Amino acid sequence: MPEFRIALAALAALTVVTTTACGSDPESTAEPTVVLVHGSFSDRSGWDRVADLLRDKGFPVIQPDNPLRGPGADAAAVTADIANVTGPVVLVGHSYGGAVISNIRRPDIAALVFVAGFAPAKDETVQALSDPATYPGSRIGPALRIQPTGQGAEVTLAPEHYRDVFAHDVSAEVAAELAARQRPTAAAAQAEPCGDPLWASVPSWYLVATQDRILPPASQRFQADRAKARVREVESSHAAPMSHPEDVVAVIAAAAR
Repeated sequence: MPEFRIALAALAALTVVTTTACGSDPESTAEPTVVLVHGSFSDRSGWDRVADLLRDKGFPVIQPDNPLRGPGADAAAVTADIANVTGPVVLVGHSYGGAVISNIRRPDIAALVFVAGFAPAKDETVQALSDPATYPGSRIGPALRIQPTGQGAEVTLAPEHYRDVFAHDVSAEVAAELAARQRPTAAAAQAEPCGDPLWASVPSWYLVATQDRILPPASQRFQADRAKARVREVESSHAAPMSHPEDVVAVIAAAAR
């Protein structure tokens, strides 16, 4: 039956060609790289629980060190850290990290995610968005510890106030560890005007922490609405990546898709 064998071979070849043409290219189905940018009073380890959950879902994850010097310089530093990343990127900013991702410039940014984060407009400062006269409810003032340096002052949160102000919904042991790991922020960073915001041209998501004692929820909702972000709320302290990592991951996954 040589004709039958030839027909089978031709059918097999056609099946291979059709599958190759219509099937999924592995690169086209790869998940975007998620870049997790921490904010003030924290460090990159504050993202560890979120990063582990994202990797379990198949996402490549990068946790750069945020220098905490000012939105412009910090955006440049993070951009340099992810210079070798190819393909689409989802930028995620917690707290002050939101101001940093708003100032990053790359053509392959697919989405922005703000987690209790600052999303300043052009020429706006982080300080203005947390002004207690406009957005009452923050407890940060008495908790700030200011340390003069040769290049200006740096700020951290006093360890004895850290849990109450930053992370009241984690254990005392976890809060103490977070307080010990926090990196100092240049005081001038809070007053630096931001550039053209990336959220004006890139789809954005926002997770509002409704029990936040650092950045009042009213300010978060205002910023989310202004950025036309897709909004989700969670009953969380400012430390949502540490206390509610599953909720944070759910928002990031939605943005990535």
